[in-house]
Order: sequence, then structure tokens, then C-alpha cells
Amino acid sequence: MHLLNLGILAHVDAGKTSLTERLLYTAGVIDEVGSVDEGSTTTDTLALERRRGITIKSAVVSFPLDGVTVNLIDTPGHPDFIAEVERVLGVLDGAVLVVSAVEGVQAQTRVLMRTLRRLRIPTLVFVNKIDRRGAEDGAVLSGLARRLAAPFVPMGRTAARGTRAARFVPHLGPAALDTLADHDDGLLAAYLDGEVPEARLRAALAAGTRSALVHPVYFGSAATGAGVPELIHGIEHLLPPAAGDPEGPLSASVFKVERGPAGEKIAYARLHTGTLRVRDRVPVGADGDRPAATSRATAARKDGRVTAISVFDRGSDVRRDSAGAGRIVKVWGLGGVRIGDALGVPAAAYRHHFAPPTLESVVVPGPGTDRRSLHLALTQLAEQDPLIGVRHDERRRETSVSLYGEVQKEVVQATLADEYGLAVTFRGTTTLCIERPAGSGHAVEFNKKDANPFLATVGLRVDPAPPGSGVAFRLEVELGSMPYAFFRAVEDTVRDSLGQGLHGWRVTDCTVTMTHSGYSPRQSHAHQGFDKSMSSTGHDFRGLTPLVLTEALRRAGSLVHEPLHRFRLQAPADTLGALLPVLARLGAVPETTATHGPAGVLEGTVPAARVHELDQRLPGLTRGEGELKTAFDHYAPVTRGQIPERPRTDHNPLNRKEYLLNVAGRMGD
Repeated sequence: MHLLNLGILAHVDAGKTSLTERLLYTAGVIDEVGSVDEGSTTTDTLALERRRGITIKSAVVSFPLDGVTVNLIDTPGHPDFIAEVERVLGVLDGAVLVVSAVEGVQAQTRVLMRTLRRLRIPTLVFVNKIDRRGAEDGAVLSGLARRLAAPFVPMGRTAARGTRAARFVPHLGPAALDTLADHDDGLLAAYLDGEVPEARLRAALAAGTRSALVHPVYFGSAATGAGVPELIHGIEHLLPPAAGDPEGPLSASVFKVERGPAGEKIAYARLHTGTLRVRDRVPVGADGDRPAATSRATAARKDGRVTAISVFDRGSDVRRDSAGAGRIVKVWGLGGVRIGDALGVPAAAYRHHFAPPTLESVVVPGPGTDRRSLHLALTQLAEQDPLIGVRHDERRRETSVSLYGEVQKEVVQATLADEYGLAVTFRGTTTLCIERPAGSGHAVEFNKKDANPFLATVGLRVDPAPPGSGVAFRLEVELGSMPYAFFRAVEDTVRDSLGQGLHGWRVTDCTVTMTHSGYSPRQSHAHQGFDKSMSSTGHDFRGLTPLVLTEALRRAGSLVHEPLHRFRLQAPADTLGALLPVLARLGAVPETTATHGPAGVLEGTVPAARVHELDQRLPGLTRGEGELKTAFDHYAPVTRGQIPERPRTDHNPLNRKEYLLNVAGRMGD
């Protein structure tokens, strides 16, 4: 029997978890469909998920079809938890994107579909809630094509839409043939020659779907079960099975880490090739995504011993002695494992597919809350969600976390209280900007020359790179010119130092090239040991690198960019006149305006820093009838007012004397 690792993705409230329940019920895994409102769903296992009625953590559940065993991964729909979705994408063979027939395409839908298309993940679309009043099929289908800019194949039509009797009528009509012929030359030729047999049409549909060229669209209702059998048929026959050689070398990717009742780490991993067995010792470490010098990640890999394995089967996980390629497994015994790590041979590098968090808030300990315990708890939460960046400021004695939104802040607060017994509050949320180099800059400091107090030579050049490319580290010096550990110390320090640029923000979208290197070889006196005062150590390279990097960045210059969200605002048409001046004062730029009967719809961009204020002011401006949907879109240079600065938490290499006092214990001249 084949395996299929299937992700369920959607915008918030589209009915994703309800569809998961219906799939499990139809497959015979559960006897009764759980309710999100009643907190009785299979995949929402956290108490907080049941209380709030939203999915916070991805969950895996398995069910059998006639010829396929499906590992279904339910993901959060709320944009505050997009990081959970991101980590799942790398383990999927296919996906179902759920869209509400009432709300249609939302900002989050666009973000998800754009990413699925970029990663070429075969995707089916399920238009849910056709039984609800206000449900549309034609409008949603045209909205999919217009707003998502992808080829969709309608798999049928609806009947009795908007009633409890709503149903899906399967049919591959002319629209399906037109779409498929655009991506299949053989089908187009057959179409021009005459009538195309249905078997030929369905073969082209399967090939196009598995190649992620086209996306079949089903209509139905998770609440009533309408359209779900047809969707299951599509999952079984149109999506590709998991690939991988169980006899090959072990290669697996960790996409989730949680802690068990005793505090032990449990890793969720997708096995790409090979077989994992209990008592195996396996290399554990980052998926080497750094080409320089055979990669820091490779050198940092350590062995871990597998003490237990579970696989997913018919709604639960069961212990096994081994598991082969294609499986998703839970693994015990890997104490140092982190999200994004590889087990065995590194597979494709772990990449961020969505934007990092754009908000930050200081965590304030409540009465009786120990700061050390709080820091440990936040560190453990960051292990489960690496994009919750914990930032500690020793001078101000403050700890802040990076977040996607206000809901995530509430979840962190509740988790600290429920799981760790720690009461906290948060200060007001601030926006996280980024810095990008404005040009190229180069700096170098030589060993034993000028005011360099470190026994090291480091030269670095900073060059701008395309938006979204992140940080790359390169070498223009011979790898054998000094011990590899010194190269690794420079690269590690470069990446750490780029966390705070000239204005204190994270520097990204750049290439840092090491242009000069040098060191003092190990020296020792007769009958004595190693003389650190005459020999280079890793401390010398870690100490000098921030000074050189900061000077190179200063010469390149940097531009602060703020996050912009794309918004869709629907309100009574007669209130748009009052809304437009407010949007202008908030820095929002409406790009399109449309009316649908008595309602007006504005779409455009707004600074992330002003989204909360816009959301708060909306009810008063629209008689309580306005609806605002937003999602991160891109970063743009700050062009208004004063350039925002972020307080530094490092030793401040911008001030050489202050830095050397703190790091080297002495001042330069």
C-alpha cells in the first residue's frame, strides 16, 4: 500500500479542522465527527486549542483508503501561526487548500497558494460551506483564478447551494478541457482532431495535478459531508504517493519538536530515504544550507541514539522497531534535536518560505515569577517554535519575544501560565523592521597592526543581494590558509552580528565575503604549555569579526525597511468617504476599489505598525459593519518621519572603545 503525506491548509475559519474530522469519519477512523465549537476534534489536542476553537500546533493523524495510507497533517489557519505551516511544507507529498464558499479568497489564501505553487506541491482545492447562506460557487471559482493567478480545473458543480441539502455534482466540463489543453500538447492535438475520450482527459488531469501544473477544485461541506467522497477519490487518484528508497542511506527532516510528560524531547520527522531503527546512532544537525567551507552545519552535527519510534496508524500513533522511507515518525532519544535538523544525510536545506515575525513585545514577569524560570520556559517554547525569537537585554534586564500577532501573544501568555505556572504580562507591541545594505562596503584589520588588539586578520566585504535571499557567506581566501575552526568562528560570528545592524535591526538580503585571513600559529615556551598571549584562538576571531563587519556595513550603508501588510477592507459603500482620509493618515495605500451592491471593498497595503490601530478604529467608522483582513506582503524602505532605531543588546561594535572595553578588556588607541 502506498503512503501519502497530505497537508490541510486554509485561511482562518474556512473549516479546515472540520474537514479533517469529516475525512477521518468517512475513512472509518472515528465513529463520530468532532466539533470545533465543543472542543472535541481529534487533531486539536491542546487544552488551549479546545478553549479557543483554533488550531495552534500542527498535528498528524493517519487513515487508510483503498490503495493509499494517508498521513494527514492539520495545520493552523490563523496567520499568527504561519510558522507551523512553514515547517510542514517540506514534508508534504500533496496538499488540500480549503476555501470558504461564503468568504471566498482571503489574504491568507493568497499567501498559502503562492507558496504551494513556488514549491510545486501538488494541490487540490476544496471550496467548503456550500450549505451556508451566502455561499457562492461561480464567484469563488472566478476569484480563485483572478486573485491566485493559477490554473484551476472545476471538478463539477453545486446543487441546492445555500441549503442543508446542498450537494456536489461531479462533472468534467468544457472548462476543464480548456485548462488542461493549455498544459498538455498531446491533449490539445487530440482536442483539435475531434472529441477527447474521458479516459484521456482524466489521465491528463492526473498528470497535470501531480506535476503541480493544474489544481482540481471540489465543492462541498465538511458539516454535511457533501463533496467529501469525491475529494477523497481525488486524494487517492490525483496526488502522488510518497517516494524514497528504504534501502538507501538514512535521510530525514525534523519539522516539529515537542516535550513529553517527563520533559523529554520528541521529534517529528519525515523519512526521505533509508530506514530508521530503534537503538540506531544517527547524525543530528542542521540541513547544511551554507556552502562556504563545507558548511558550519556539517561540522556541528552530533550523533544521537534513538530510544523509541512511533508511526501513525488509523487515528493514533503506535510503537515500532523501525520505519522506512516515506513515513512520518515520532522519535525519542535525540536530546539536542531542533526543528529544521536533518537525521542522517542532510536533505534539501531548510528554508524560510514565509516572512519572519514582524512584531516584538517585552515579557514582564508577574508577582512571584522567577526571571530565570521564565527565561528557561521561553527558551523551551522557542525550541518548539524557532521563530519566537527570545531576545535578552542584560543592561535593561528585559526579555522580549518576536511574534506574528496579538493572538499569538495571548497564546504564549496562556501557555506560560498553564504549562509552566508562570504569570506574565506584555508591554505594547512594537514593529520589527529589517535592514538591507544600500551598497557594497569592505573593511579589513590585520594581525599585529595598528589598533587591532586581537591575534587575527579578518577582511570582510558586504554586498546587497535580492530581496528574500537571506544571508550568504562566501570565501575569497584559501580554505587551508588557517585552521578550519577559525573560519567557522568568523562565519558564526558574522551571522550572529547581523542580528543587529547600524540601526539595531536584523540585517538580511546580503552576501558577506571573507577577503583576508591570517593567524598567529600555536606558540609555546620550553618546558611550558600553550602560550595564549602569542597564539591565535577562536576568541580572537570572534572578537575581531564584529568590528570588521560593522565597519564594512557602515561603508556600505544600510536602509531600514518596515513590513507592509496587504489588506482587504469591506464596509458599507457610504462609509468609504470617511475611511479614505483615515487610511491616508495611517500610511495605507488603497490600490483597488470595488462595490458589490451596498458594500464597498478596498484592497491595498498598510504599514504593519498601523494595522492594530486601523482594526480598532474600523467599527466607529463603519457603524460596526466593517471587516478587515490583512497578511504580510513585503518590506519597503521607511520614507516617513524619523528612521526607527532598536536598542542594542550586544557589546556595540559601533563604538570601538566601548566594545574593546567589554570584549578585549582593553582599549584601542
